[in-house]
Amino acid sequence: MPEALNPCAPGWAAQQVVHWQAGHGRHDLPWQGTRDPYRVWLSEIMLQQTQVAAVKQYFARFVERFPDVQALASASQDEVFALWAGLGYYSRARNLHACAQQVVALHGGRFPASAALLQTLPGIGRSTASAIAAFCFAERVAILDGNVKRVLTRLLGFAGDLAEPRNERALWAQATELLPQDHLADRMPRYTQGVMDLGATVCTARNPSCLICPLRERCVARSAGQPERYPVKTRKLKRSSASWWLLWAEDAQGRIWLTRRPQTGVWAGLHCLPVFESSETLLQALPAPQRSSATLLTAFTHVLTHKDLLLHPVHVLLGAGQAVDAEGFWAGAADLDRLGLPAPVRKLLSPTSGLATAP
Repeated sequence: MPEALNPCAPGWAAQQVVHWQAGHGRHDLPWQGTRDPYRVWLSEIMLQQTQVAAVKQYFARFVERFPDVQALASASQDEVFALWAGLGYYSRARNLHACAQQVVALHGGRFPASAALLQTLPGIGRSTASAIAAFCFAERVAILDGNVKRVLTRLLGFAGDLAEPRNERALWAQATELLPQDHLADRMPRYTQGVMDLGATVCTARNPSCLICPLRERCVARSAGQPERYPVKTRKLKRSSASWWLLWAEDAQGRIWLTRRPQTGVWAGLHCLPVFESSETLLQALPAPQRSSATLLTAFTHVLTHKDLLLHPVHVLLGAGQAVDAEGFWAGAADLDRLGLPAPVRKLLSPTSGLATAP
């Protein structure tokens, strides 16, 4: 390939991205303009599998309640879950809390200054570690999240199947070669933000805006007229489905019976209405006199990453001295505000949920 068309020519891609980001990249995100590892780390974890628009409000609430890593580390898991509720992928919240505690206990409240050490902390993988190290410490390390994979595979015409680890390793190596080589204190943070911005706003999955892309002159995929062919990844996630029956038991004071989900699986560690595999097993958990008065509400589907949950809420009022045959506790309205509940359960329990009795 002639040097004038080579996207891997030393320094070329980095120069284009850095210049473009300064004039056309995103500059209004609430976690930008800082080299505070705590805020960068928090934003990177929240942005995993989640749109920027959704993350903004959660980020603001988190930094207001937990302004630094020490405040987060000293909080209870329930406090963290309560603020996280609705953001999804709750393992991130558990790892977030555990990571904060390790930073305080093992590193004196200061995040390690290298990607290699950052990866030793809970919930921080290679790309997240590199983002923190590049933004906060100007370390020359590459990130490779979904947006960046799309930008680089198109630029390079990288046709290796990323479902295969060897191809992913090869892309990491090429991503590292494209990094800025000098003036790292300024260029590493801006380049890292720039490739993320390109993937989010220009080099989109469908209908990419190639005409305004700073890499268009040497982009292999654009030259071939096939940008949407990249990245290549053949392994598809297999979706499954399940039906869950949720017992919404109330007492005369309006309290609700809650249980804590197991530490693994769907909604791990969150407080929840008791879950049953069938209406029959749910009814068996009720006092015999109340079984006939249990009301089946309209079922609804909650979509997870790999699974569709068909949820069947069943509401029942219990009298004084009656209990549910399921481990748990009574929670009042004030308790619900401070507990971590799955988003569909919190919505169900809301006075404005509007769920009607099933026919």
